[in-house]
This record gives sequence, C-alpha cells and structure tokens, in this order.
Amino acid sequence: MSDLKARVKQLASEFAADTVKIRQHIHANPELSFQEFQTSEFVKNTLESYGLEAENMAGTGLVVLLKGKNPEKKTIALRADLDALPIFEKNDAPHKSKNEGVMHACGHDAHTASLLGTARILSQLKNEFEGTVKLIFQPGEEKFPGGASIMIKEGVLQNPKPEAILGQHVFPLLETGKVGFRSGMYMASADEIYVTVKGKGGHAAIPEMNIDPVLISAHILVALQQIVSRVASPKIPTVLSFGKVQANGATNVIPDEVKMEGTFRTMNEKWRAEAHVKMKKMAEEMAEAMGGSCEFTILKGYPFLQNEPNLTAKAREAAEIYLGAENVVDLDLWLAAEDFAYYSQETAACFYRLGTRNESRGITSSVHTPTFDIDEKALEIGSGLMAWLALEQLQ
Repeated sequence: MSDLKARVKQLASEFAADTVKIRQHIHANPELSFQEFQTSEFVKNTLESYGLEAENMAGTGLVVLLKGKNPEKKTIALRADLDALPIFEKNDAPHKSKNEGVMHACGHDAHTASLLGTARILSQLKNEFEGTVKLIFQPGEEKFPGGASIMIKEGVLQNPKPEAILGQHVFPLLETGKVGFRSGMYMASADEIYVTVKGKGGHAAIPEMNIDPVLISAHILVALQQIVSRVASPKIPTVLSFGKVQANGATNVIPDEVKMEGTFRTMNEKWRAEAHVKMKKMAEEMAEAMGGSCEFTILKGYPFLQNEPNLTAKAREAAEIYLGAENVVDLDLWLAAEDFAYYSQETAACFYRLGTRNESRGITSSVHTPTFDIDEKALEIGSGLMAWLALEQLQ
C-alpha cells in the first residue's frame, strides 16, 4: 500500500493548482441553500471532464458512482455540500463573492473542490482498487430540513448501499496540515424554539390591572434552565439558549405579549424527545399559573451526529499513515449541528475535521463570519486524504 499512498500524494500534488482554481470559482459564485443551480452544473461539468457521469438528486444534488475492479464487492460513500450562507463578504481577494449578500462562509466551497479533487485522483486509480466509491454532492446543508435528509429519502444510501460514509469539514481552529477525529458522540442535534407568552397589557404604574407577560417570560426563561441543570442527565451534553426576547413595551407600558426564540441542543435522541415534552409543559403551566398563556412551538432540526467507533478508528489510523501521527489530533465534543448527522443515523459514518488555519497569513476567522477564509494548501491535503481513506476502507 505504500506505493499506492505515494501515488495518491503525487496525484493530489499534481492536481492541487486546479483544485484551488475550482475552489476559487465556487467561492466567487456562491448560491444559497437549495438554489445551487450554477454550482451543481459546474460540478457536473467538472466531473464529466474526469470521465465521470453524475446523476441529479434532491434538485441540485449530484451522485456519482466511481467504479473500480469488481465494483459489487464493497461501496464506500464520500460527501460534500454545495450551499453558501446569506452573509456579506468582507474579504478582499480576487475570488471574493460576486453575489452580494451571499458568501461561502462555512467552507462548503472547499469541501466541494476537495471532493472533486478526490474524484479526479480516484478516477486515475480505478484499476488499482476493488469496489465502488459513491460521491455525494448535496444541497442545502445550512437550511432546514437539510439536503442530507432529502437525499436519503430519495435513495442516496441505496443502489448500491454503502457500508460506510465519510465526510470532512474545514476547521479554522486547527492549523493547515493537521486533521482531527472523534469517535462516538461528536455534534449535537439542533431544534428551534419559538415561544409567545400572552397576558394583558396596560400602564406600568397599575400592575394590578395587568397580566404582565414580561414577568411571566422571565420566570419561564429561568425555570426552563432546570431542564438542563436538574432534569437532564449530566452524562448527556445539553444546551438550552434563548437569543431573542421581544416585548415591544416601554418604560411605562406593559405589552400584551412577549415573543422569545431559542435553540435546544443535545446528543441523545431519546432524551431529546423527552425534553421537548417537559419544556412545553413547564412553560405552558407556568404561564397559566400566573394568569397568562403560552404558545410553545419546537421545530425539530437535525439529529445528533455520531461517529461509528470502528470506522473512525480505522480512518484515524489511515490518516496517521498518510499525514504522520503528529498531524492527527483528537477532537472535543462540538455542540454545533450538521446535517451529515442524518447519514450517521442510517449507516456507519465518520465526520472529521480538516485544518485550514494559518496565523502567519492572518487566516484565523471562524466559520459563519464575513472574514472567514481558508489556507488553500489544505485543499491538497483534503483531496488526497479523502482518496486515501476511501481506498483504505475498500480494503
């Protein structure tokens, strides 16, 4: 396998400049979730130039079967996402976003370019491995219900059924040249909470004639934290945060209602369902006890993401062989959410991180910010490593 590893690295290096150009083209032409029409067409044309045929799925999504020798032996899936975010880019680069108010601020341009680089590498090596690599370019990772859920419903994990799926995500906290893995629980489920507390408004100087929804809301906000501190098991990571509270009263005006919006995140689907019931009951009964009412709505988002231990251990070992053990690190729990989690609920999955930080060049901004960028040297590592991981999994 040492000769094959050397071949992968050679091809990744040989194609690196083109992979960078692909990333810059996609970055300059970002499209929002489920609107990735030009991006999808560009990816499809690029794949065709490698001699690969792509099938559309979930609107703008694409699926490619890259067959080696004895293609029925085993199938491994690799995934990238296509969509950008509604953010005004503040970087000053030749490939800055041309679509005002839309930006690849989460690295999906890098994920797609990297997987295209992987596809090109593997297409050159198809006579040197057995099995099939299923390449998945999915839309709408950033927008509910998530492109992954739609692609799964449309059969992306069937015909052929992959034995495992791998995905990578840029990580600006990690220096370029390094990658990170975590076995088991990794990322959280994410639900949106919308609360309307209703009372009876009036003059602030005569509270006895009002039913104060602001006070009721304050009690609800504090009480709901007991769900995390006293009801949830301390063994299950759980976060409940409210980022928006809107009363629209005044210094001397009690409003009729208060609206609140928040997020609930955890890493256990059974507890998640139980918490939904408990939060709703607590809020509604507290409002009623104080003379008001409460409409408590939960929009169920992505499930939690779990990395299958055996698959992840094997992928981590392969990464150490490819990059050197000193360049492979352990990741901590991450309470953000990713719709790759849908795949992890269906089949063995490994979602790992690709370092993209370069402090000497000032590339340190977090994802989902107007100044986010990557060290493009990471693309050669990302494309080559994913090809190598696929080959190792096919063995």
